Amino acid sequence: MKTLISTFTQHLAFSQPELEALLSKPLTEVLNSPELKQELESLDTNLLKETLPTAGAVLAKELPPFYHWLKNELGVKRVPDSPEHTTKWVIGFVNHQESLTRLVELHRPVPRPALEAAVPRLVGLFDGVEDVTVRLEWQKAIATLCLVLAVAAHEQDQLTPAG
Repeated sequence: MKTLISTFTQHLAFSQPELEALLSKPLTEVLNSPELKQELESLDTNLLKETLPTAGAVLAKELPPFYHWLKNELGVKRVPDSPEHTTKWVIGFVNHQESLTRLVELHRPVPRPALEAAVPRLVGLFDGVEDVTVRLEWQKAIATLCLVLAVAAHEQDQLTPAG
């Protein structure tokens, strides 16, 4: 959880207490919150659209080992076969063709501990991008999407009785 919070504080405009508060709120409340809206609106969508080929290349190269790690180290059962699905989704989101609600639906089966372990690594896939502005903007975009997933996973854990 510490690495998750530190990834978010590093890439998003939230303090640790603000993040902990967000993570404890219901998903619908966070999706409609001015904080998330402000974070999404602060993304440089023009830069993200211009650099989609860069992001696509990074994802094509880095996602297969990431997926392997998810499946074999974290035991996530349903992992995409190829990076195309994720790349298309990210592009769709940047182009306002995909919704955060749909993102949450697709990731519901991922257990919270696996999701929390995966976020820092997923954001880190862009560490090798040489252009600092491009790297930071993509990391911020991915971190923002992952924040929504983390909130959903926390909510799911609270709704599911320990067993």
